[in-house]
Amino acid sequence: MRRGIAATALVASLALAATACGSDGDSGDKADGPVTITWWDTSNATNEAPTYQALIKEFEAANKDVKVKYVNVPFDQAQNKFDTAAGASGAPDVLRSEVGWTPAFAKKGYFLPLDGTEALADESKFQPSLIEQAKYEGKTYGVPIVTDTLALVYNKELFEKAGVEAPKTWDDLKKAAATIKDKTGVDGYWGSTQAYYAQSFLYGEGTDTVDAEAKKITVDSAEAKKAYGTWLELFDGKGLHKADTTADAYAHIQDAFVNGKVAAIIQGPWEITNFYKGSAFKDKQNLGIATVPAGSSGKAGAPTGGHNLSVYAGSDEAKQQAALKFLKFMTSAKSQETVALKNSTLPTRDDAYTAEVKADPGIAGYQGVLSAAQPRPALPEYSSLWGPLDTELPKIAGGKESLDKGLSNAETAIAKLVPDFSK
Repeated sequence: MRRGIAATALVASLALAATACGSDGDSGDKADGPVTITWWDTSNATNEAPTYQALIKEFEAANKDVKVKYVNVPFDQAQNKFDTAAGASGAPDVLRSEVGWTPAFAKKGYFLPLDGTEALADESKFQPSLIEQAKYEGKTYGVPIVTDTLALVYNKELFEKAGVEAPKTWDDLKKAAATIKDKTGVDGYWGSTQAYYAQSFLYGEGTDTVDAEAKKITVDSAEAKKAYGTWLELFDGKGLHKADTTADAYAHIQDAFVNGKVAAIIQGPWEITNFYKGSAFKDKQNLGIATVPAGSSGKAGAPTGGHNLSVYAGSDEAKQQAALKFLKFMTSAKSQETVALKNSTLPTRDDAYTAEVKADPGIAGYQGVLSAAQPRPALPEYSSLWGPLDTELPKIAGGKESLDKGLSNAETAIAKLVPDFSK
């Protein structure tokens, strides 16, 4: 999952215009030459993309019959761009697909089933829950390349000065934040108004936005109201930073944390490299990582995020075969180890967590909280359900709308996305 990462849309659009898509008939292939495939990568263009580009060179050196055209597409634009391109039969041959997009595109017939192909030759090496999350109606449509979840990340030095430990519950967090403020003068916690970050509060009350199995919308249930009530309380109190409802809230929260101006936030491993660039974490060992606090049900957890590599079903057979070979290489243990060491992202297969990889305290810390991550239900529309909440939660946190009104509005909007679900 990538949330709030800045990208240069102009550069991306120029790259897209200059780069032929995999199935648009302009591949430049010769009858006796290499097959050219196009890969749309949605990783961070500055911190992560260079590692993938280097791996492409390794792949091409080992596979003279395949060339890879690399295009970095901003994450927040990629889903719509691919949807449009696939609908017009001009999509790239390979997409770095966010886990929530995978079943949605599979449902539309845009992805090739990978079961029994060389792309999934090492299927048993991957974390089973991640393979399960790449499935739709029993078939697998993606190979997991990176995974993530949210954690409570904290400044060990500030916590030690205040004499507090990583909180186990949201109530513990309130108390710790007040003590940190008293002892250090720094706010103890700054929460996000984004729906993805608020998801853990729902898990803490044993609920979700919907009950996919029962086909019921639960975002306005008593349990959900309690969850969002707890979320709302963490914007008001000693040591609790007030809600930032501006468009730059993500950057504000991140900057405050990495520079020691707030002691704890909820964040994902995609920011590990940026943590280390901040003044507070020049010593990497100062970064504390703990499971997101539990709610009143005693349950703790955060959504499972990450990305799969998927193959476009509309590509011709030669390109699909080349793409499958590319997927196997990019998701191999060796490639994932390389990516983890360079980008500080989390591998999806156990044999990629080598001693050298786990020497990074950020990776080791996040690996420790992965067991509490909650897989998303096999519902193609699931990721889109956060959209209505992203509209309502900032209004609620900013005092412009009551909790009851906001959740009722979200329920109405979600009902349009899953019309066969009951309220």
